[in-house]
Amino acid sequence: MERTQLHIPQKSSSFSTSSSIHRDEKLCDSDRNLSLRSLRMHSTDDDAPIPDDAGVNDNKVEKEVDKEKGIESSPKEKSTTTPEDTSTKSSSTPETPATPANSATAAAAGEVPGHSDIPSLCEDVDHFLAVLRSVDDSPEVLPELPDIAIDRFASLVEKEIAKYESGADQWSPSTAPDEPNSFLDCLDRASKLTNALSIFSSEPSYYQAMNHTGAVVHHAMAFLEDEFHTLLAEESKPQKPETKTKRPPSFSRHESDRCALQQADSEACPASGNDISSPHQSLELTARLRSIAGAMISSGYETECCQVFSIARRNAMESSLTDHGFEKISIDDVLRMSWESLEGEIASWKKAFRHAITVSFPQERELCDGVFDSPHRAIADGIFRNLVRGILIQLLNFAEAVAMTKRSAEKLFKVLDMYEALRDMIPKLDEIFPPIASADDPAVADDSHLDIKTEISSVRTRLGEAAVAMFCDLESSIKSDTGKTPVPGGAVHPLTRYVMNYLKYACEYKKTLEQVFREHQKLDRATSSSYDDEGPGDSGNNCRRDGGGGGGGRGSSRNPFAAQLVEVMDLLHSNLEAKAKLYKDLALSNIFMMNNGRYIVQKIKGSIEINQLLGETWCRKKSSDLRQYHKNYQRETWSRVLGCLKDEGLQIKGSVQKPVLKERFKSFNSMLEEIHKTQSAWVVSDEQLQSELRVSVSAVVVPAYRSFLGRFSQYLDPGRQTEKYIKFGPDDLEAYIDELFDGNPLSMVRRK
Repeated sequence: MERTQLHIPQKSSSFSTSSSIHRDEKLCDSDRNLSLRSLRMHSTDDDAPIPDDAGVNDNKVEKEVDKEKGIESSPKEKSTTTPEDTSTKSSSTPETPATPANSATAAAAGEVPGHSDIPSLCEDVDHFLAVLRSVDDSPEVLPELPDIAIDRFASLVEKEIAKYESGADQWSPSTAPDEPNSFLDCLDRASKLTNALSIFSSEPSYYQAMNHTGAVVHHAMAFLEDEFHTLLAEESKPQKPETKTKRPPSFSRHESDRCALQQADSEACPASGNDISSPHQSLELTARLRSIAGAMISSGYETECCQVFSIARRNAMESSLTDHGFEKISIDDVLRMSWESLEGEIASWKKAFRHAITVSFPQERELCDGVFDSPHRAIADGIFRNLVRGILIQLLNFAEAVAMTKRSAEKLFKVLDMYEALRDMIPKLDEIFPPIASADDPAVADDSHLDIKTEISSVRTRLGEAAVAMFCDLESSIKSDTGKTPVPGGAVHPLTRYVMNYLKYACEYKKTLEQVFREHQKLDRATSSSYDDEGPGDSGNNCRRDGGGGGGGRGSSRNPFAAQLVEVMDLLHSNLEAKAKLYKDLALSNIFMMNNGRYIVQKIKGSIEINQLLGETWCRKKSSDLRQYHKNYQRETWSRVLGCLKDEGLQIKGSVQKPVLKERFKSFNSMLEEIHKTQSAWVVSDEQLQSELRVSVSAVVVPAYRSFLGRFSQYLDPGRQTEKYIKFGPDDLEAYIDELFDGNPLSMVRRK
């Protein structure tokens, strides 16, 4: 037959119309005790007496419904319904046969016999749904609509929602939450009925019934959405004893229902007190959330359910980041931030990032799977993926901003910390996103999470490039140190201390730096492959494309970081040689090179990582250089002193020339005093090197002086002449030598 499609009420995601009234009512402070999973509709005992006003009140509800639909009550629907009409109507429900006495009582109360309790009404609705499923979309004759049963069913459900919202009713928890005719079961039945009626909505009576049941479903969904949000919000924050929520959740944890889902009444549920770190601990809560989610999704309110869940959990996860010290900072703010402040933010970022990957994300995965179980696994996957992406974007944006900051060598270590955090957490994502079969092709694994891993890898690569540039910036620091003022006393230069301490600390990240330099080398070669014969290119740092210069012949192609380290050491050596030339005294230049060389060697010996990277060959060469500086010092300082103790020129035809001998003693005394005055102000801070220098000088000078005295002191007249020319005994000479290299400040003032 010809039917005109009429307007069908549509659900609203915001529930902004009539549901707003219910929302305001639900925000009042009330003590409601209910588990939706175990909520059962009240039924009327057939054997119990019916109150005098029961039929009147129920009849008012029916009249109000009819009035809203614009239908005048028919005679058979009024309280004056005849027994014959009542008997005829009740014949459609053979499961509840009507006796004359019961029929008369029901007629007097304005009710339809057989329809006074929820089980009977549910049976009528189920029977009608079965009939509708058996007909095609365009039947010649529509099945008879049990409008009174449907209206009674919808009205009772609506009344239950109203009682529950106002807190006017208390419900006894059931140990069988999935029992038929529970509250959620009735809502599911109402939703199916609405959908079934909408197929034949061109029929006025069907349209009116659809409007009524649809309004009830819409009201129920608004209520469930609010319940869903309340439970999620309550569970997402720490529970303090003194804290009171503005609107207590309907799934309250009072003694009467706190263990509604336990197998035994004696089992106690754990105290709530859950926070973001343990949103899944309450199995009871998860079951309640799962019940609400299932009801909303099956009723066509999947979008609203997912939105509420996603917003609540994202807020909770962002609060967790804040609790770990990480605040959302824009890229511009990061770029403008001082390095001292940024260091603290990076430390908080590391803590928050590791907690998110190792704690928050796995627990959110468990919560999503618990609330959206097997039938809705795709929904759980989508929600979780979006949650993770949203939080990771905040964390990755900060990391990317740090990689964009101005490059300087001192930032290297914090950048490497962030690089390692990203690198080490990528395998954890495989645990959070286990490979699952695709819905379209079970043989193909769903790799939709790879885009998240790709984003992390991309930011990690940018941090790695920044780390390479920062390490190579050390070369710039060395080259730019061109001061013309020599270090007093030939002590270790501050540049040497800075570079070696920097390298010692950097090489604690040896494996990470080797990794970032290899990645940089691959990326650099790929970038330069299209630019033949263009030299180093524009990599943005001082690193060479072949991994370095000085170590090129020592396997640098296999370890670009080691080659770069050799390059830094060669630059430092060249810089120190230039600074050594600032000293006018060549002996002091050699002391300066010895001091700095010894400091470098000791630092290398104290770091297994640097020793491995530079290799034994490089270390042996450095030790050889030190020995050469030592020889040069002895030659420059003591060769002239030893020249005074030679026999040449003292004897002519076997006779000792006293004037020449006296001049030799005078020269020796003068040189020794000058050396003592000057070199006692020089600095050799390494005790072992200081001792080696003194011992080596004494081993050469003292025996030569003792021998010279033994051979020629007798030629001087005893008394004044001896005291004048022989000022030092062998022991005095050794004591003078032992006072060298102490860094005496008084001597330094006199030294020019």
